[in-house]
Amino acid sequence: QVQLVESGGGLVQPGGSLRLSCAASGFTFSAYAMSWYRQAPGKERELVARITPAGGSTNYADSVKGRFTISRDNAKNTLYLQMNSLKPEDTAVYYCNAHNGYWGQGTQVTVSS
Repeated sequence: QVQLVESGGGLVQPGGSLRLSCAASGFTFSAYAMSWYRQAPGKERELVARITPAGGSTNYADSVKGRFTISRDNAKNTLYLQMNSLKPEDTAVYYCNAHNGYWGQGTQVTVSS
């Protein structure tokens, strides 16, 4: 069956970095665009970044441009999100999404001193 399993979340101080991973299985990973979304407490889920199937094109929310980088390794069926210069407002549950409609379970990122 289709599985998307996120990892790499945690507690980090403002200005710090984290790298999220999303391991995909059960479908042809390289055939689909992928995205990272996030949802903060009391807020709607929002798109963070998107990447095309071959990884040649990416898009970012204005709030993370220049700080976050989405990438993928199709040989490893894995999606990544490198997050630098983290801010308290980046605190949220981060979700991996495949453009075939599947979602991961989410990983918590907390930015706090």
